[in-house]
Amino acid sequence: MSAFKGLQDMSDIVPPEVRPKPVVPAKPPNVGAPSPSNPFPPQGLGIGGGGGVSAPPPSAIPVPIGTHSHSVGHNVGHGVGHGAGHVGGHTAAHNGGHAHGGSHSSSGGSTLLGYIGIDTIIEQMRKKTMKTGFDFNIMVVGHSGLGKSTLVNTLFKSQVSRRNAGWARDEKIPKTVEIKAVSHVLEEGGVKMKLTVVDTPGFGDLINNDNCWEPISKYINEQYEKFLKEEVNITRKKRIPDTRVHCCLFFINPTGHSLHSLDLEFMKRLSHSVNIIPVIAKADTMTIEERQEFKQRVRKELEMAGIEFYPQKEFDEDMEDKSDNDKIREAMPFAVVGSDKEYQVNNKRVLGRKTAWGIVEVENPNHCEFALLRDFLIRSHLQDLKEVTHNIHYETYRAKRLNENGGLHPISSNDTQESNL
Repeated sequence: MSAFKGLQDMSDIVPPEVRPKPVVPAKPPNVGAPSPSNPFPPQGLGIGGGGGVSAPPPSAIPVPIGTHSHSVGHNVGHGVGHGAGHVGGHTAAHNGGHAHGGSHSSSGGSTLLGYIGIDTIIEQMRKKTMKTGFDFNIMVVGHSGLGKSTLVNTLFKSQVSRRNAGWARDEKIPKTVEIKAVSHVLEEGGVKMKLTVVDTPGFGDLINNDNCWEPISKYINEQYEKFLKEEVNITRKKRIPDTRVHCCLFFINPTGHSLHSLDLEFMKRLSHSVNIIPVIAKADTMTIEERQEFKQRVRKELEMAGIEFYPQKEFDEDMEDKSDNDKIREAMPFAVVGSDKEYQVNNKRVLGRKTAWGIVEVENPNHCEFALLRDFLIRSHLQDLKEVTHNIHYETYRAKRLNENGGLHPISSNDTQESNL
């Protein structure tokens, strides 16, 4: 008996909503009963894959009362195979068939209003993070006059960093490096981010710059300590405020020759406690050839000194990350130009620096590498900077502190409030 025998024209089938209760036919002897050669009964009719097993016509398939009934609206050309009468459950397409959606009706069930799948967890995470917001803390280190504040303002297109145009006459010049942190809440497209810019005025500006990196290292470790005390507290907060430095932009003076010994010493001492990203400031003071030679010289000096800057090779998770990060490492240090002034160029308003021979466009990749730095820092690696800070640098500090005194004791709420001041 052919597998196609018994199939009726789809227009002749009465919909299940108005079809009278069919009479359950007698079970054929060869259908549904196990045989010695096939101990498992067939689950349904698979056109083109049923092996010639006969089955009752669709009009004779019983529809159990109180269970889900599928309206017959399937395309025969797709090779659909449904089990007949699975009580208390949904039918499934067998023998490579595709299950196409007839409407479901149930005597006591509820109608599903949307798509159900495990990938909906992404939307749940998005909604949750949109409510809580993000924290990102960036530190800028370098000599005065290199445009640190201007570059940060250009990165986020906001006045997020204090502008320090030099020391006033009546202002007392600091005897050591100061730490100034300014926080802002930025919002774009419904996403809120608390941005904290940590400036280090006075770095490298003194006559005696011995150990001038110590206040910076102390500030970074204090933020780790503050986070650690919140973690070991018995009644800790549901969401611990994150003041840890996620990124340190180190500004290199565009001398065109080599790095200063202070630059090498700073990066060597702090590269294991914070993510350091070296940048060449005011790159418009060099020609294209001078800039490329200086970048190669800086990379060679950092390699000879054993200094690893972000992204480190050992933190590449897979081959795709390694391929992307290798391109970034070859382009670093980024030669950048910062400006918060707009000029008219080819009927367009662009950020740039006006010179006697033209305008240096900040966002033009042919003029400088500011666009590469911005995409790298914000678009592609911002979350990774936070994860490396938490999983690598903070965990290193945490393990060291817990091994020193055999673990930290829980602190009271009063001590927590004092440490947050």
